[in-house]
Amino acid sequence: MKLSIFAFGQPVLRQKAADITPDYPGLDQLIGDMWETLYYADGVGLAAPQVGKSIRMFMVDTCQMEEKGKQVGQPIKKVFINAQILEQWGDTWVYEEGCLSIPDIRGEVSRPAQLRIRYLDESFNEQEEVYSGITARVIQHEYDHIEGILFIEHLSPVKKTMIRTRLENIRKGKVKAEYRMKFA
Repeated sequence: MKLSIFAFGQPVLRQKAADITPDYPGLDQLIGDMWETLYYADGVGLAAPQVGKSIRMFMVDTCQMEEKGKQVGQPIKKVFINAQILEQWGDTWVYEEGCLSIPDIRGEVSRPAQLRIRYLDESFNEQEEVYSGITARVIQHEYDHIEGILFIEHLSPVKKTMIRTRLENIRKGKVKAEYRMKFA
């Protein structure tokens, strides 16, 4: 089932999400619904807070970027549960990011090139992995969501000023998206 994506202005997007256990109600269904929502909205990552659930879970699929001809380096399709970024390093690099919760706004964000992350997979097996490049960036973006941080917080002060009115319009539901959204 396609879920509504919570728009900028929804309080759940600013909350630090809670860890979950394997007995979280309806987890398998939620994961399936989030994958369906991600693909329908043409995204590469989606965090549970973006569908109204303040839990530490997100998913990333950079394989589809490779299929569209973009150089990803280390494409993945994974669910991350109770993730913790242990370390970030390498030269920071700027890349234009967007977000399904903030449609029609993009901005240049600087992030470290590599990271080490510990998380539980869908079977609640602990994993610890290193990622770099675009995949690391998508993970960092989605990880920010479970920490209650939006990509716009990484933008320059000038850019934040420039988008203020557009953000207010999103908060009020005055934006069009190709997917269902839930507004404040």
